Amino acid sequence: MSRTPTGEVDERALRALVPQVLAGMLRRGEDFDAAEDALQEALIEALRVWAEHPPGDPRAWLATVATRRLVDARRSEAARHRREEVTHAEPPPSPIEEGDDTLFLLFCCCHPDLAPASQVALTLRAVGGLTTREIAEAFFVPEATMAQRISRAKRTLRGRRLDRPGDLAVVLRVLYLIYTTGHAGRVDLAGEAIRLAGRLTLATEEPEARGLLALMLLNHARLPARLDAAGRIVTLDRQDRGRWDTREIAEGVRVLQSALARGRPGRYQIQAAIAALHDDAASAEETDWVQILAWYDELIALTDDPAQQDPAAVLARAVAVGHVLGAAAALRETDRLRDVLGDRHRWHAVRGHLHELDGDLPAAGAAYAEAARLATDIAERDHLIRQAVRARAAPSCRHRGDRPQRETPPERGF
Repeated sequence: MSRTPTGEVDERALRALVPQVLAGMLRRGEDFDAAEDALQEALIEALRVWAEHPPGDPRAWLATVATRRLVDARRSEAARHRREEVTHAEPPPSPIEEGDDTLFLLFCCCHPDLAPASQVALTLRAVGGLTTREIAEAFFVPEATMAQRISRAKRTLRGRRLDRPGDLAVVLRVLYLIYTTGHAGRVDLAGEAIRLAGRLTLATEEPEARGLLALMLLNHARLPARLDAAGRIVTLDRQDRGRWDTREIAEGVRVLQSALARGRPGRYQIQAAIAALHDDAASAEETDWVQILAWYDELIALTDDPAQQDPAAVLARAVAVGHVLGAAAALRETDRLRDVLGDRHRWHAVRGHLHELDGDLPAAGAAYAEAARLATDIAERDHLIRQAVRARAAPSCRHRGDRPQRETPPERGF
């Protein structure tokens, strides 16, 4: 275990051991709540003694001390017998074992009996190693509220069998939910989701896991250009592409290619391919909308039943239709979603963009204004208000080849 220049224990390195030790305890059938409590006590003990007496095998030390705490808590002959069996040092794990532990623990935290909010909170706590305070700050809730949420999640898991394979699709959904929560407080949740997804790909060959990692990398690469100096949203077509993280883009493309090579494209892989096409364009005008539309067609085709199709994906496809087949065709596409998304700000924002693409600025201004009225995010609401004001102030022009400068709707992962 490394130490800081002042000789103190490296708490970040210590945190990285938590998922491995906790997963090992759960594999033995320990209760989630009791195991985590015991592990927290072991961490406190580690901070107290490791500065002067660092262990040769930190992971084995934590596992041993945490197990002893469980044994002490039970105060029974069976527990004492258990303690004698597990006080020996454990061999250091291989990278494969560490990856398996991460996958196992993610499955536990994403148990189907938990609500999505609880799955996210428990994943950040147990796998991400974040404190309850850090998670609470990221989600703008009091620390006590988040503590109750985590406690309820652990109580829900009490008595559940946690030694069976879980649903990887649920794990991927939880990681993407963490990513889309964004950045708040002292914790970069998007970066944390990318880190966890990277660890997940070490433990499974499922191409959708790599697809999700690629999608997050390719979108995250644009982060430096998404806001201007005043903190205002900069739409994709107006971003300074020189500020995009080219190394993150290259890594995302590499991960995506390895996923697509398996010949089983899924939702995350397709969304990543669309993001890669946006990232590959040297300018907004050079965007390959034809290929993007083709990928959206594949994304929609993943669901045979139109009633089960993701309305957000259908709406995103309409933007591509507008750039390939024209705004009128795209507006007809959005008309079919009026009953489903007509009360969502995103639907009105896309309509505003399409009206503007068609040169109908009065209609664009009205759509942007309605989108602003429905928006809950302050930065996005302010952006839509500026869009509405700009559209209403500009002269309307319905003739092709004489369209005003336009902006695309704020990007949301496509």
